[in-house]
Amino acid sequence: MPYARLSEQVQKLSNPQRSDTFVKQFRNAVRDGEVDAAEVPGRFTLPKEFKKRGSDETSRKEVKEMVFEVTPAFEAWFERVDAELATAPTRGSGKPKVTVENIEAGAVDFKALAEETRRKMQASFEKGQALGNARKAGAAKAKPKRGARSKK
Repeated sequence: MPYARLSEQVQKLSNPQRSDTFVKQFRNAVRDGEVDAAEVPGRFTLPKEFKKRGSDETSRKEVKEMVFEVTPAFEAWFERVDAELATAPTRGSGKPKVTVENIEAGAVDFKALAEETRRKMQASFEKGQALGNARKAGAAKAKPKRGARSKK
């Protein structure tokens, strides 16, 4: 049976930005017994670039190298997982950021945005009104102050 390295298989992914998820799924498959693999000394760098919040810097992640047996069952598993990763939505790729430029360019629907804002503001207003009315009702039933004597 031919053997392959995990680093070589990661290079075959159709979407390299999903390499971290692939490695997690691969390790889960090894743990569950779907794939036979063994850890070998060494590490390799994933092709995915991680963006750091609040800056334009990117970083890369290193993971442990593994060797596995290339079987028809593994090939079927890899094809299935690669297809899932290629079609699965990624975080942040859903809709464009709300900016004046995107609104002017038509990338963001202004009418829908305005309606959403109106709903949020109305819900916030109603919540405040309900809170105020609850306090008013609570004040009407004011408890006697501590230490005040009641007439008997």
